[in-house]
Amino acid sequence: MFPLGSVLVPSMVLPLHVFEERYRTLTRDCLASEVPEFGVTLIERGSEVGGGDLRFWVGTVARILEAVELDDGRFALGTVGMRRIRVVRWLPDDPYPLAEVEDWEDPPPPAELTGQVEAATAVLRRVLALATELGRPAAPATIPLSEEPVLASYQLVALSPLGPADQQDLLEEPDAVGRVERVADLLAEHESLLLRELELDGGSA
Repeated sequence: MFPLGSVLVPSMVLPLHVFEERYRTLTRDCLASEVPEFGVTLIERGSEVGGGDLRFWVGTVARILEAVELDDGRFALGTVGMRRIRVVRWLPDDPYPLAEVEDWEDPPPPAELTGQVEAATAVLRRVLALATELGRPAAPATIPLSEEPVLASYQLVALSPLGPADQQDLLEEPDAVGRVERVADLLAEHESLLLRELELDGGSA
């Protein structure tokens, strides 16, 4: 397990700079396995470095797609979120964080989810366009989303300009319908804030 100060959701790309010795060991163990994967959870309280942190119980499996070992033993990793997991119990850190986990799959989506995803995607594209107009870092407003609605629900979370607490709440939504409804509400609020900010910028020009 690799507790972090950020949230990973399925489909999300996560680059990592691995410098702590315990996580170098984790990386080597993963790369030596048939499927190079590890779990990522958000740190609820504490620091990424040194241990002693308090961790959330829902996370995501990350798969290593690219690994470069540097001359001093550090690693540069390119990973992607694969599937959601629940921690059944945390085990002693030996030498890195360990846990017993289970996959947490979304239930089969209802037919109306496709329309809900399309509506939320439209708001996301407006938010991304507004963020770009204001000079904020943002994904392209035209970025494609999956046609599979459950995967698209996670992509909405990954692309939305949300903080870790909101992203964790959305990751813990029991199903894709609730996830899409909540992310749509959050995006609508963010759109209103960005529009207001754009009006103020225009008024001060």
